Amino acid sequence: MRHTLKNLVLFKLGWLACVGFAATGKPLLATAAVAVVALLHLVSVPNVVKEALLLMTAALIGLAWESFLVATGLLVYPGYEGAGFIAPYWIVAMWVLFATTINYGLKWVKKGWPIAIAAGLIGGPLAFYGGASMGAVEFSHTLTALAVIGAGWAVLLPLLVLISDTIIDSPWLEPGSKPVHAAPEFAPLPIFERRLNSDR
Repeated sequence: MRHTLKNLVLFKLGWLACVGFAATGKPLLATAAVAVVALLHLVSVPNVVKEALLLMTAALIGLAWESFLVATGLLVYPGYEGAGFIAPYWIVAMWVLFATTINYGLKWVKKGWPIAIAAGLIGGPLAFYGGASMGAVEFSHTLTALAVIGAGWAVLLPLLVLISDTIIDSPWLEPGSKPVHAAPEFAPLPIFERRLNSDR
């Protein structure tokens, strides 16, 4: 319970710092705030490799999705209007920040697909609306942008849950795990055991 509360507090502080710095034209500080929270998170988890892989995967998904929103013109980030079709790096860092909660503060989204879908459908637009109210992002058409963001998060949050569970269940990432191609211990088949006994 304490770890869950700590995770949520760090996430909220990181979110406010990241959005606040980005809104005032300080994207490096925004990303640095996320990096601090992510580092504090990683040093407190039982399996750093698995958690780090989840955070990196979330960053890649976030880069693709946020760049899509920028390319379609639905979102405009002040100060990045001429940056082409790639989303600002600080918003990609926000995906890393969010991923720190999947196995901890927001692990309740893993209780079922309908819960994950509903959480993404509602939570995604709310987060972006909050960012817009702080001046970190602008919508070309508010209702359309929020609808697309909600639809996207309704798919992407369950996807993150699936990826998280897949990583957690992977024996490859366990300390001291053996590769699957390792030769098993020799155990003679029963037919060979009978022949060996009959020759004695």
